Amino acid sequence: MGARNGAAYLAGLRDDREVWLDGQRVADVTRDPRLGRGVRSIAALYDLQLDPCRIDSMTYLSPTSGERVGLSHIEPRSIDDLVKRRNMVKTWSEWSAGMLGRSPDFLNTMVMGCAANADYFAHNDPAYGKNIQRYYKLVREQDMCLTHTLVAPQVNRAVHPDQQAGGEVALHVVKETDAGLILSGARILATLAPASDDLFVAPSPSRSYAGVGNPRAFAFSIPVATAGLRMICRESFDYGRSSFDHPLGSRFEEMDCTAVFDNVLVPWERVFLYGDQEYCQALFRNTNCFTHFMHQFLTKNWVKAEFVLGVAMLIAEAIGIDQQLHVQRMLGEILHAALTLKAYVRAAEADAAPGPGGVWAPDAEVLLTARSYFPEMYPRLVEILQILGSSGLANIPSEASVEAPELEEDIQRYFQGAAVDGKSRIRLFRLAWDIACSSFGGRQVLYERYFAGDFYRNVATHYLNHDKQPYRELVEAFLNREPAKLPDD
Repeated sequence: MGARNGAAYLAGLRDDREVWLDGQRVADVTRDPRLGRGVRSIAALYDLQLDPCRIDSMTYLSPTSGERVGLSHIEPRSIDDLVKRRNMVKTWSEWSAGMLGRSPDFLNTMVMGCAANADYFAHNDPAYGKNIQRYYKLVREQDMCLTHTLVAPQVNRAVHPDQQAGGEVALHVVKETDAGLILSGARILATLAPASDDLFVAPSPSRSYAGVGNPRAFAFSIPVATAGLRMICRESFDYGRSSFDHPLGSRFEEMDCTAVFDNVLVPWERVFLYGDQEYCQALFRNTNCFTHFMHQFLTKNWVKAEFVLGVAMLIAEAIGIDQQLHVQRMLGEILHAALTLKAYVRAAEADAAPGPGGVWAPDAEVLLTARSYFPEMYPRLVEILQILGSSGLANIPSEASVEAPELEEDIQRYFQGAAVDGKSRIRLFRLAWDIACSSFGGRQVLYERYFAGDFYRNVATHYLNHDKQPYRELVEAFLNREPAKLPDD
């Protein structure tokens, strides 16, 4: 089939998937007013990759079918391939202002990374190595949209998931059958699940117990429309308002879900790891799978910082504060964040090297540092928007007021800016409000704080796992070196 267009993607979502929102089962996620506009934004990404003006930079020829497939699926064989993939990701991210954290390219890079590390999966069982390679080709050739879930529900975080509510809450294997594994329980944060073709389930990288046969040691993928699998959505942040009133929420509701498994069959051909908890938990630590999708989401974060910078600049110019030193300093802070992310991504590409299967991967150490930088930085970028907009963000009429003939003169006189008319200023401030103050914006801050895991643990773990010996040797060499002596008189 090759690279899909938006219509083909939407058609694939019209099945018997079980999605629950506001106590109702959603009949058709592509037409539901709370989900449909976000789904259609994903469809627009698929259309974008087939734009005749972009097709060469957004797709490549499949090595198996010869058809054009999305460039996010590529197995990079050089730094140039990594840069091509990054440019493709950046194009999608620029279209969505960096506000789609789970666009299809995210999991595409991870699945490719897993397939490149097929030997790791095969060590658990030779069949699993073949399964992950076969699955990668399926995802690539059918241009599938995936989501994933890694985390057990928050019941009692003082104990291990196995001990929560009698061990029946966290997703676990009920039994093995000739056809596959039967699983029950739940996983959370299946973002974009209503709009996805498949759900990829992988081990949580923390709080694990070692031991063969642990019922939570697995990695697999199944269609979202699998019998016994249901998605329970949070409240939608698309309130059905216009793109003037909610410029981001009306477009990019990607929805977060709890995935509930009720005796769900996972066929053996869809199982990628199983049984050895210690080995399964080491997947993202002992392979470079994670490195590939860090490359994707840090490119997205780079674009997101650039977008916030653009909004902040326009806000400052619109109300005539752009020449004030303290404002320029704050704008410079956002600029530095964007340029720092750019530098991280490009440095990781420059220091890339071939890995398993001859697939090139960016430098993991640089990307791990960037992964911990953005969760700390993004809330500050939002705070700067709040400071710059100040009371103007709390005093924004809706589109209905802007378009009311009786208020036209008031809108122009009392809502104009130093450099823009009243309607333009309101439209800009509503965008800033949707980033910095709305429910959609609040979710974005929370998402970026915890998207890549616990910030404090990530930094500590990176330090513990990093090779620190060169730094010790640098200091010891200095201490052991005798200072220069003055010549004797």
